[in-house]
Amino acid sequence: MKISEIREMKTEELHAELDRLRRHLFDLRSQRVTEKLEDPSQLSKTQKDIARIFTVMSERGEKNIEQKQYHMESAGTAARAAR
Repeated sequence: MKISEIREMKTEELHAELDRLRRHLFDLRSQRVTEKLEDPSQLSKTQKDIARIFTVMSERGEKNIEQKQYHMESAGTAARAAR
């Protein structure tokens, strides 16, 4: 993902993308442990994408990114449980 694409995203979209990339990174790490990872470079690419998102968020003056991310995850879980 290019930095210009990330800069065009809204803050809510950035949080959603950050969540998606973290889950993807977790899956890649699991695949690495079970020796089913086909392209090891995906790990570093995903980590760099996460770092780019953090960079854009800090440029926008976002604070407490980790806390907001946790709050959004818990709110999403509560909404799914209510269904």
